[in-house]
Amino acid sequence: MKKGLFYIMLVMVTIIAGCAGREPTLGIDSGRLTPCPDSPNCVNSQAPTGDKHFIPSIEYTCTRQEARQRLLKIIQSTSRTRIITSAEDYIRVAFTSRIFRFVDDVEFYFPQEPLIHVRSASRVGYSDLGANRKRVERIREHFSGVSD
Repeated sequence: MKKGLFYIMLVMVTIIAGCAGREPTLGIDSGRLTPCPDSPNCVNSQAPTGDKHFIPSIEYTCTRQEARQRLLKIIQSTSRTRIITSAEDYIRVAFTSRIFRFVDDVEFYFPQEPLIHVRSASRVGYSDLGANRKRVERIREHFSGVSD
């Protein structure tokens, strides 16, 4: 019985450790974020309006630099986040879930217009039960509520 329990625990640890998935190649290509895969665990403000992956971009009225600093402040105040890239017009963050340690990659792109394009996607699995959409909406709410 002890040997069987050991193997079950070993399998569980292996599965949970694999939840992080491989870090994907992401970024901006010709002013575009990487498109979402067919799975419903991704949202993208550059997807066509009406597409299941579409989510509105984040708009701002301050300068691009002020908007970038405001967004970084929100990200840094969020637990289980790791900033992977922070450039003048692009921020990439890995968000890790509390229990199973699933990793979601979130990208923010600052074009010349006063808006922030966003893409949020799970590294593994098919459905995220709306977690990526909820995350972006929470960030949008905090962004609107943070003073300049």
